[in-house]
Amino acid sequence: MLFQKQNIALLVFLFLTLLSNAQVSVCSWNLMNFGKSKSDNALEFIANTLNSYDIVAIQEVVAGPGGAQKVADLVNILNRKGFHWDYEVSAITTSDNPSSRERYAFLWKSSQVKKIGKGWLEQTFQKEIDREPFMSTFEYKGKQFTIASFHAVPKKKHPESEIKYFKQIPCHYPKLHLLFTGDFNCPQSHSVFTPLKNLGYSNTLTNQKTSLRQKCINDDCLASEYDNMFYDNRSMKLIKSEVVLFYKSFSTLKQAHKISDHIPNWSSFDVK
Repeated sequence: MLFQKQNIALLVFLFLTLLSNAQVSVCSWNLMNFGKSKSDNALEFIANTLNSYDIVAIQEVVAGPGGAQKVADLVNILNRKGFHWDYEVSAITTSDNPSSRERYAFLWKSSQVKKIGKGWLEQTFQKEIDREPFMSTFEYKGKQFTIASFHAVPKKKHPESEIKYFKQIPCHYPKLHLLFTGDFNCPQSHSVFTPLKNLGYSNTLTNQKTSLRQKCINDDCLASEYDNMFYDNRSMKLIKSEVVLFYKSFSTLKQAHKISDHIPNWSSFDVK
C-alpha cells in the first residue's frame, strides 16, 4: 500500500511539473528581400521548412506592398499543411535612409499559441536604430513572453552601434519576459552583448555560422555568425537549439540564394 501511494505521489508530481512548464518552439529567419522576387516554388519550400514550428519571426520583408502580400501567400500555403496559421506584418521601419526601410513578420499556429494584442515597432531608440525591433507578446499554455525581432545594419555600418541600446529595452518593459531574435550581423561573442548577458540573457547558439557564402570552400558553405536568439534565462529554459541547413536541398548555392542568404535557426523553450 505504501509503495502504491509513493507511486501515485510521484505521478502527481510529474504531472504537475509538466503542467508548470510550457514548451514552445520559435524559429527565426532572415528571408532576404522577401517580396515579389520569391517564386511560388520558393514559397512552397519555405513553408515546408517552417511548418514544424509554433512561432516564426521573419526579417527583411520588403517595405513595398509586395512584401506584405508575399507573407499572406506564405501563410495560405502553410494553412494547407495541417495547421491553421495567423500572421502579422509590421509597419515600415522608420530609417532616415529609404533604401534601408523594411518590414518584419510574425507567423504562429493559432491552435498552439495565442497572440496578446498587436505587435509594435519599438520606438524608444528610433533615432539610434536604423530598423527598430518589431515586438509582440505571445501566450503558450498560460505563459506569456515577448519576442523582439531585429535586423541590424550591415557589418560595414557597425551593428554594435545599434545593439548597445538593447540592454536598456528590458528596463522599459520590466514586466515582460523578453526574447531577442533576428539577424544581428554580429557574433554573440562580441562584447556589445555583455551588458545584455549580465542582465540574465543567454544566447541559444555559440560558434554557429548562419550566413551563406557565395561559393563553398571545401564543403564549408557558411560565412558568418550573425543570427541568434537571446532569452531571459530567469523566465525561459532552453531545451534545444539548432539551425536548418536548407541549402543542402539544392545542387548549387546560387539556387539556395534564391531562398535566402541566411539559414533559419530555431529553439524550443520551457516558459516558466
